[in-house]
Amino acid sequence: MLTKMMAISHMIGNTPLIKLEHEHINLFCKLEYNNLMGSVKVRPAFYILQEAIKRGEITQETTVIESSSGNFAIALATLCKRIGIKFIPVIDPNINPVYENLLRAFSHEVVKVTDRDETGGFLLTRIQTVNRLLNETKSSFWTNQYGNPDSARAHYFGLGAEIADSFETLDYAFIGVSSGGTITGISQRLKERYPNIKIIAVDTVGSVIFGQEPQKRYIPGIGSSMRPDILKGALIDEVVHVSEEDTVNACYQLYAEHGIFAGGSSGTSYWAIKNYFKDQKHVVKPNVVFLCPDGGMPYVNTVYNQEWVQWLHQQKHSFVGN
Repeated sequence: MLTKMMAISHMIGNTPLIKLEHEHINLFCKLEYNNLMGSVKVRPAFYILQEAIKRGEITQETTVIESSSGNFAIALATLCKRIGIKFIPVIDPNINPVYENLLRAFSHEVVKVTDRDETGGFLLTRIQTVNRLLNETKSSFWTNQYGNPDSARAHYFGLGAEIADSFETLDYAFIGVSSGGTITGISQRLKERYPNIKIIAVDTVGSVIFGQEPQKRYIPGIGSSMRPDILKGALIDEVVHVSEEDTVNACYQLYAEHGIFAGGSSGTSYWAIKNYFKDQKHVVKPNVVFLCPDGGMPYVNTVYNQEWVQWLHQQKHSFVGN
């Protein structure tokens, strides 16, 4: 299995780092949608599976199970297909229809939950379903992107190292937070390399990760209905919350201003950066980096669909006083 995995390892990592024009800062973007299957999530998927195989926790008879809003499931489905083992993703109605079709084509089985949890989201319901499937499935393995230390290690040794090797000095890193492994691994690596760097966690309004009141969220890939255990190891200096409407606006701005056609979490980080530095002037421009975790194509029916954008606006302003 490891031999089959390693045969495609060259398709993961070493993604482009590009400089974007900005009046007040030296702004850099890591284009993670250039990874295999189009997202940053293939990095932890690959590393988690690799390490579990080495430890004997995954064999040819194992069924891998995971809760995912899309990209992590797509990555796992692809890798599990490659090494010839079963994969069951647990998804919810917020998943992109294209992703759902891909998962149904590549996975052994797809389980879709429809009941919202007490936070108004689906994550807690998905986790309960994962635990039920683990009990019912012989020889199963939960990759657990929310708590598996290998998820953070993947980014410490991979993405974090690539960023650290690209700069002599780095002052800020803006990183979107969802399952938590990305910011945990990257922050640990960058704090080692640049002790004075500021790690800015970017979250969406309505996510409970950093203590906000839960609200219904409609753009997958950022935010969460729980605080992931893996975040205990994250080295975060500040947290910025961005509304989903601002996320949409920023996705359009990122495309119009820089030609980057990216997903929702990319727009969220871009909006956070533009607002964070809009009134700041520096004698020496700071170096700032953010991620584009996935591309825009999976969002053509939502973020890049004007009818859906109008619907989102109605959802956000449907109550008196909002």
